[in-house]
Amino acid sequence: MTVRIGLIGAGGMGRAHLARIHDDLSGGEIVAVADINLDAATSAAEPYGAKAYATSDELINDPDVDAVLIATFGKVHAPDVIKVIEAGKYVLCEKPLATTAEDCIAIMEAEQKAGKKLVTVGFMRRFDAAYNEMKKVFESGEHGQALMVHNRHRNPSVPENYTSRMAIDDTAIHEFDTMRWLLGEEIVKVRVDRPKSTTHRFDHLIDPIVVVAYTESGVRIDDEVNVNLQWAYSIECELVLETAAVRLGDQEKIHIRDSHGNRNAMSQSHIDRFQTAFNREVQEWINAVAEDRHTGSTSWDGYAATCVVDAAVKSHEDGGSPLVDVELIAKPDFYA
Repeated sequence: MTVRIGLIGAGGMGRAHLARIHDDLSGGEIVAVADINLDAATSAAEPYGAKAYATSDELINDPDVDAVLIATFGKVHAPDVIKVIEAGKYVLCEKPLATTAEDCIAIMEAEQKAGKKLVTVGFMRRFDAAYNEMKKVFESGEHGQALMVHNRHRNPSVPENYTSRMAIDDTAIHEFDTMRWLLGEEIVKVRVDRPKSTTHRFDHLIDPIVVVAYTESGVRIDDEVNVNLQWAYSIECELVLETAAVRLGDQEKIHIRDSHGNRNAMSQSHIDRFQTAFNREVQEWINAVAEDRHTGSTSWDGYAATCVVDAAVKSHEDGGSPLVDVELIAKPDFYA
C-alpha cells in the first residue's frame, strides 16, 4: 500500500519533510499541501504534482489523503490535529503537540473518543541511533540505576524573533521528551537558572539558561540551553549510572589532522545533525500507517512535555524561582 500524505504547513520544516518523503523514503506519496499562504502551498506542491489548498480543512477532508503531516506553528496545532482525528486519519504532528495543557487534553479526549491511537508527535530524537544505544545500555541494568543526566543544547545562532520563552517551549522541549523516554518516568519538578548572559544575544533574549529537573524517582536532569554559541549546533548528553557514565558521541562528520592540529567538522543545524533520525521517524510512521497501527510518541507524551514546559516557563518568568511542580492529570488507561 502506498500511503497518500497531505502536508499542512509549507514552511522550512514542511518542505524538508516533502523532500525526504520524495527523495529518501519509500511507501509514501505526497498528494496535497495546505498553507494559509496559497502561493506557498502551490510552490511546495508543484514539484511533486500535488494539490495545493489554502485551508487545512480542505486537505483533511480530501478523500485522496490517507494520512496528514502537520508542520505549522505550535499554537495552531490543536484544531487541525483534532479534525484529523475526527476524520479517522493518522497524523504526524511536529512538536509541540500543542502549546497549552488544555489543548493537549482536548486532543487526548478526541483520540479516546475515536477509540484508536492516531497521533504521533514529532520527537525525532527517539529515532537517533546514539540515544537508542544509550537507552539500551541503561535498560540492560548492568550498571545500576540512573542518578543524573547532563544535557547541552547549543545553537550557533537564532533569528531575532526567537524569544526567551522559545528557549523552553521550542528548544528544551526536546530534552524534556527525550529524558522521559530515556528514563521511563515522568519529570515532576523543574526550575530555570539564569547564568551570565552572552554578549552575542539580542537585547530582548535571556541566553543562556540552565533547566534543572527531577523525575519521580529523584533522577536529577540539567539542560544547558545556549543558542548563540557562534560555532556549531551541538547536542550533548551524559547519563550517569551507578557504575558507569554513558555519553553521546561527538557527532563528528570528518576529522582533520594537519599543521593546525586535530579538529572535526561540526553540525550547523538540527536538520544536519538529526537528518537520519528524521528519516527513520517518518519512514516508520509511513510503514505503520500502511499497516493500520500506531508508532512513536503518543498524545500523552506530547501532553507531558507541554506540562514540563509550563512549569519551566513559570520558573523562568519568575526570574529563577525554587522548584516548580509539574502538574499532570492521571494518565488515561488508553495510553498505558
